Amino acid sequence: MEAARQYNVHEAKTHLSRILEQVATGEEVVISKAGEPVAKVVPLRARVNRTGRGSLRGQVRIGDDFDELPDDIADAFGMNE
Repeated sequence: MEAARQYNVHEAKTHLSRILEQVATGEEVVISKAGEPVAKVVPLRARVNRTGRGSLRGQVRIGDDFDELPDDIADAFGMNE
């Protein structure tokens, strides 16, 4: 894993656009003040596009035996006594 690039506060203010381009490509950037890291700029995770309720209607099949508990599992929970 490659180490994050590090900028001091003045460099970060001067080159913010460049830093944001680096972060957009997946890099992490550390911003330091007086040589001590104080912040990390990281890329946001991609937003998941969710579909509305019922969007899988007709695409999911639930087996006829769905509610039947197999004997070995029922035994494990002490339900077949």
